[in-house]
Amino acid sequence: MKSVSLLLGLSVLLLSGLTVSAVSLSVSPNLQQFFSKDSVSLSCVEGGQTGGQIMKRTAGGQTGGCGQNFETMNGSSCSFPHLSCSDSGVYWCETSDGQKSQQVNISVRDDPVILQIPALPVHTGSDVTLRCKSKNGYCETAYFFRDKVYLSSELEEKWIVRDVRRTDEGNYSCSTETYESPHSWLRVAAPPPPPSSVFRLFCLLVVVCLFCICSVIMMSRCCSRMTENKSAVSMEMTPCVEEYDYITADVITHHDV
Repeated sequence: MKSVSLLLGLSVLLLSGLTVSAVSLSVSPNLQQFFSKDSVSLSCVEGGQTGGQIMKRTAGGQTGGCGQNFETMNGSSCSFPHLSCSDSGVYWCETSDGQKSQQVNISVRDDPVILQIPALPVHTGSDVTLRCKSKNGYCETAYFFRDKVYLSSELEEKWIVRDVRRTDEGNYSCSTETYESPHSWLRVAAPPPPPSSVFRLFCLLVVVCLFCICSVIMMSRCCSRMTENKSAVSMEMTPCVEEYDYITADVITHHDV
């Protein structure tokens, strides 16, 4: 019975693990640097669903909500149709039980050019494209830098970091022949785990298999006990049958005499 209890306990543990999910932050467009009056949307996601989380930000040394210039806000998402410099800050999501998402740095500038670089961490093995954008909305040819070191010796329309590795983390910027963009840190993370739906299906299959194993073990033990009981009953009845036959034989013999 100890093995059955262990399997049942493992099943309960896996079932409880199906409800555990991490909260994450979504940014659209996925950029760090913006011009004032640009737009951006941030939302919290937990277990594939929005809601139930709180969007927070730190700006000017103080932590609070999204800001005052948002179009919509329901606690777990914010939409900024017209960004201003005061909307710059570090944003993240937080659940009631203390789970926190990754942080993103949103920088709203009035510089002549900005660097288009992802706000969220990029995954190792992927490709990342950097561009230098001017206030007129066009991407300019530019030199690209990492940690103030030239990546391109000539003016380029874009710079692609291929097969990203941890060593590609650093401060990136771009520079036209006239202007230089602010610097932003490119973060690199490991590839994401398998989709939660696949993981949940795997756990469900494991639980079903464990349940079947427990059922087979319990049924086999019951059948074994039933067989033992039948054998015991059979052994107890046998002497009675023999004694009855003996008495019958005596009666018949006495009648003949």
